Amino acid sequence: MAKFEGVKWAPRQMRYFLYSKSFDLFEAEAKTYAATRSAYYASFLCFEGIRYFCRKNERGKLELAFVNWDQNLERFRKSMAFNLSREQQNIVPTKEELENIFIRKYFGDPSMRPYLEEMAGKGVQGYLRPFTLDEEHSMGVTFPNFPAIRAVTCMYDQYLGEPFVGVVIPHLVRALGINGTGCLKLGLNYLISIKAIDEAKAITPEAAAVLFLDDKPYWPIKKREISEWDSSCCLFALSDGTVIKIPESNLILPSVTIKGMVAILRKMGVKVEERPFTYGELLKRVRKSEIVTVASVGTAGILNRCEKLILVDNNLKIIAQHVPAKAHPLYQKLKEVREYYWNVYKGKAEPLPELRVFKYELD
Repeated sequence: MAKFEGVKWAPRQMRYFLYSKSFDLFEAEAKTYAATRSAYYASFLCFEGIRYFCRKNERGKLELAFVNWDQNLERFRKSMAFNLSREQQNIVPTKEELENIFIRKYFGDPSMRPYLEEMAGKGVQGYLRPFTLDEEHSMGVTFPNFPAIRAVTCMYDQYLGEPFVGVVIPHLVRALGINGTGCLKLGLNYLISIKAIDEAKAITPEAAAVLFLDDKPYWPIKKREISEWDSSCCLFALSDGTVIKIPESNLILPSVTIKGMVAILRKMGVKVEERPFTYGELLKRVRKSEIVTVASVGTAGILNRCEKLILVDNNLKIIAQHVPAKAHPLYQKLKEVREYYWNVYKGKAEPLPELRVFKYELD
């Protein structure tokens, strides 16, 4: 997908060891061992992407606002648990522990205040990136001995997601449902995403995103189901005014953002169906001009509408192309949904029951 614009990283990085529960801060550029299981084998290598907003509240205090981030924390916990042995499950931090680590120990440290003051003054977007590493200087294919959480954060002006060109790549599989990895944010999932984009650029050099099918490449291509974009979930806006959301499964990341999109769409009176969407149905609807747009939904860009989607067969021959129906009311409605969602963070839009806002005043 596209790139961040106006990025500025916070001056400090944090680390928290799961066994000892010790916490420390160091410079943002701090390194780790090159010889580590995480680098070699992707052992204990998972992450999260969490959007937030920083402002001055009515008391003149710095305040952090998150939306539904309890779901981010729970997803992070599940990703960590997947990377640990049965005997290590008891060291996975609770959501409350993670909340305290990130808010009070990391953001609340005095060294972070100038950064947060600047962020509040600019009114820009914030992105928290927790990730995990085995901090042991070692080799050997085993579970981690020194598992730790690190986190960095940045502010940014915007995410340049529109316009973008997408390509369906049917012969590569992002994740296997039987392994239970597609629903987690694991480093190992994203190599195939990068590889698939390289394949897409061979079809059209302007390709910036890949739409994956399911994990059944042996099935007839038209019977296969759409899964998600290379690094985000998807929504299909139909010309009859309906929006299709792909159901969650072991292949689909349980997106925090897409749940917000669905809640806002329904508040605006848009019908949202949650059901499988086959490649055959997509191809048929594209040929009949029944697709308004295909949207990419994720933390950084919230919602971005595809400018062109290229559909291919099993031999990677182009069989159809979709361009959005920009004059359709639903195309504009999706932009309004994106703006509404970000305004919830800023306190300028009604937080629906499905959009739980967490506010933290910093001392």
